[in-house]
Formats: sequence, structure tokens, C-alpha cells
Amino acid sequence: MLKAHSRLFEHLTLAGDLTLIATCWVVAYLVRFHVIPTVEVPPFGGYALQLIPILVVWGIAFHAFDLYRPHRLASHLSEWVDVAKASTLGVLVLIALMSFAFRGYAYSRVVIGLFWVLSIATVSLSRAVFRELLRVARRSGHNLRYAVVVGGGEPAAEVLRVLRRRPDVGIKVLGVLSDKADAPPGDLSALGRIEDLRTVLDRLSVDNVIIALPQADYARVAAILNDIGDDPVAIHFVPDIFGLTSLRGGVEEFEGIPFIHLRDSPLHGWNRVLKRGLDLVLGTLLLVGLSPLMIALAATLRLRQGAPVLYRQERMGLDGQRFRMLKFRTMPVDAEAVSGPVWARADDPRRTELGAWLRSLSLDELPQLLNVLRGEMSLVGPRPERPTFVESFRRQIPRYMLRHKVKAGITGWAQINGWRGNTSLEKRIEYDLYYIEQWSVALDLKILLLTVWAVLRDRDRTAY
Repeated sequence: MLKAHSRLFEHLTLAGDLTLIATCWVVAYLVRFHVIPTVEVPPFGGYALQLIPILVVWGIAFHAFDLYRPHRLASHLSEWVDVAKASTLGVLVLIALMSFAFRGYAYSRVVIGLFWVLSIATVSLSRAVFRELLRVARRSGHNLRYAVVVGGGEPAAEVLRVLRRRPDVGIKVLGVLSDKADAPPGDLSALGRIEDLRTVLDRLSVDNVIIALPQADYARVAAILNDIGDDPVAIHFVPDIFGLTSLRGGVEEFEGIPFIHLRDSPLHGWNRVLKRGLDLVLGTLLLVGLSPLMIALAATLRLRQGAPVLYRQERMGLDGQRFRMLKFRTMPVDAEAVSGPVWARADDPRRTELGAWLRSLSLDELPQLLNVLRGEMSLVGPRPERPTFVESFRRQIPRYMLRHKVKAGITGWAQINGWRGNTSLEKRIEYDLYYIEQWSVALDLKILLLTVWAVLRDRDRTAY
């Protein structure tokens, strides 16, 4: 019965999609020749001839891209991408047919282009509306599929949390089969041990089996599949990667092979372009706007402390690369001649009088705008440390080096939350990694605004 219902649903969806595709072809013709001014309007008959090959080609293309499989657990963005791919393939085949099978007709390229855009937009929009209607129905208890979860530990717990949070997918969990002593959360039933799966499938009407085993139990997967046998149920396997992933781990399909990313930087592709663009635009504006102040500070430092005005210190940035970070000099030239590299303090006695004032306002950091424009730093990111300290910290603090998956910044999430200077390194790393996980342009702008507010509010600090 369920399979027959799915078939009917597939046929109705296909009929709806093809109706939209045919409508898009007619609308493209009408827009080109009856809305856009033109000298000569060709008869519609020649374009009507293309409706049959269009419906055949698009029907095949949509099936080829698997657009009629259940999408309860699939990404809607991936569905839209598949619609675009199918329509693009259809247009290419259509052009080939026009060139070889319909040489007697001169078809408008504008019509074809409009049809291509409309076909993607209308089918994607109609599917989005339909999915939203399904979500509403599923929240009300309709169009449900019933599942059992096989496993325990963090994988099973995460599956249950997600399905509880997303009732719109329409999957109702009947219970959990697990060898763990912990009771299932909420009102879920403990259906038995993992080896009881066959009995459960015979006793209950189950549509989905979700296998969510801890890594230690992976050897049991074959036995579980054997217990399921040829039952017409959907089987989903959730890998136990929760203790392994860090920094935006995820799953990506490449040529049919699922690649599980255990660690990745958020700043790749367009994200990298956006962040670099923000650095260049705001960095240039800030440098130009603050240049009179920087020139005045440089002149004052030169008169009061002598040369050099700038202090260049080796720091570690993106992917562990070293660079020379610029600051206005706030200490004597030979400040570390005796002590060697030491951690800066809020009341550091080595500071000059003018240097202490610069630090209280974080004005000594302004030359780092040049580091930003040169691409060595970003306006926002984890504060860079000296290589000497990095080697020590990475031995003491787990995951310390992950902060180098993004560029170092003039300010950062840890700093505006109070974890700067001589404070807990563990908390600073926690906030740095949170920033990397949650990165967005909006978060960068928020941090920049909060930095300005923090500088004006609290002047008794070490440098940002």
C-alpha cells in the first residue's frame, strides 16, 4: 500500500513538473514576441512543435537526477541544484534537437534563455511551496513514516535530538533498540536489545531503520543488515563521527563517494573572498581615516622615545605561517635583552610612560592595519602569539593549534569577551574555536563594533 501511494505521489509530482515546464515554454514565447517590442512575430505553431520533445527530455532529465525520490532527510538546497542541472541538461539537448531535427525553423535564442531561467525558477519554487505544505501536514500528524533507531551513545542521542527538533520531516520514532542501560529520552520506548531487531520488524509496521552505533559496535552492522533481510524498509546509517569532527566537519559527496570532513576551515571559496573583501574595504577606510592620528602618534614617539617608532615582532598566523606583526613601540629597544621572551602584563614595568598610555587605548595596535592590507592578518580573528609561546601552549592545551585555521586578527571573539592579556588560555582557545565554528560576515561586524565599545568603556587593559 505504501509503495503504491509513493508511486501515485511520484506520478502526480512528475505531471505537475511537466505542466510547469510546458507553461514556461509558452510564457517565454509570449514574453519574447508579445511583451518585448519586435518587428515580426513568428507563428506559435513552430514553437508548439517543441512541446513534445521538451516534455520527453525534461521527464527523462528529472528522473536521471533522481528528483522523485523521498526527500525527507535530504537538503532542499541540493534539490534546487539538481533541478538546475536537469533543466540545463534539458536545454542543451533541446538546442541539439533544434539544430538537427528542426532545421526549417529559426528559434529565438531569447526564448530559449528565458525558458531555461523560468524552468529552474518555477519548478524550484513550486517544490519549495509543496514541501512547506508537507511540513505543515506532518506537524499535524499526517504523512508520517515510522522508524526505529538501532544503537546507542552519542550517535543515537543526536539522531533522536534532531528528529525531535524537526517534526516537519514526518519521521516518528517508535522506539530504540540498544544494549545500553540508559533509558531512551522522553516518551520513547525501549524496544529491546539490538539482536531483537528481527522480532521488532515482524511485530511493528516500520518504514525506516536508522542504524546509529558507536564505533566500538561497528562489527555488528553486518548482523543487523542480515536481520533486516529483504524487508522493504529504508535503511539509514549514521556514522559515529561526533567525537572526531572539529571546525565545521561535515559530509560531501564526490563522484558518488561520501567524503566525511573531520576538520575544515570555514574560510574557503566565497567565504574567503567575502572576508578578504571586508578586510580590504574596512582596512583601507580605517587606515585612511586614522592616518592623521597615526602620523601624530609616530611623530610623538619619535620625539619622546627616539627611533624606531615601530616594533616588529614575529608572530604565528594562518596555517602556522610566521610573519612580522607591527606595533607602535611601547617599551625600550632592549626590553627583553635580559629577561628574554616573557608574557605581557597589564602593569608591565617595562612600559614607557607614553607606551602605557598607548596600550590603555589599544592605539599601539593601529599599525597592524598594514598587516591586514598585506594579507598577513585579518581585522577579526584569534590574536597571534609568538612562536616561542605557541610551542609551549600546544603541549599544554588540547586543540590549541586549531586556532591557526584562520588568519590572526587585530581583535577577536575571545578579546571582546574579556579573555585577553594574562587570562585563562583554555577559555581563550574555547572562544577562538567558537568563533571559527560560527564565523560569518555578520559576526565579524559585531565583533568590530563591540571592540570599539570595549576600548571606549575600559581603558585598563593589555593590548587587544
